[in-house]
Amino acid sequence: MTVETTDQVELTSGNAENQDDSAHSSDQAVPEIDLDAILAPIEAMLVSTDRPLKAIALVDAIGAHLGVQLKDQHIADAVEMLNKQYVESGRAFTVESVSGGYRMMTRAEHAPVIAAMHRTRASTRLSKPALETLAIIAYRQPITRAELEAIRGVACGEVVRSLMERKMVKITGRAEELGRPMLYGTTRQFLDTFGLSNLKDLPKPEEFADQMEQQGI
Repeated sequence: MTVETTDQVELTSGNAENQDDSAHSSDQAVPEIDLDAILAPIEAMLVSTDRPLKAIALVDAIGAHLGVQLKDQHIADAVEMLNKQYVESGRAFTVESVSGGYRMMTRAEHAPVIAAMHRTRASTRLSKPALETLAIIAYRQPITRAELEAIRGVACGEVVRSLMERKMVKITGRAEELGRPMLYGTTRQFLDTFGLSNLKDLPKPEEFADQMEQQGI
């Protein structure tokens, strides 16, 4: 009969643990992806929508279509490759991270010509009072109508309603004060319109009006 020593038992145990770890690592390993193969699908999805696409939407659709396992990082790396190609070929657009997703957008240097196009649509542009009101809400949100009117010095009910119709402003809740007045804030449509990922990306107040003008709003 062969008797295992303590050292042999520990060695055997260690080998078993190593094998378990190796098997576990193998299960967790993500197969390498040919990023070139997902560039065109990503581009096709982005140009087919006028709203930002979240990474998970791209992962699910492209993964199912190509039969591969994708991660968010694969999408981020592929977007970086696309943007590099766009710069090298002098394209007028780029892929930006907007509102928690990806969106195809024109490059900033082409803003003047796009603004000129939008200026021909005067009826669709926001009025100066609406721009002022939107700027105040953007920087002071959540804000009540009374606070908004105290800052502007005029009634803002109609202006706020028009901004809500344009889906730039929404009701975010009620203030914890007498009468529980409604609180207003900006929407995802607002972020999308101005090419912002979140409110932290808001420009300095003095730059905000210029950006609105460039957008032709």
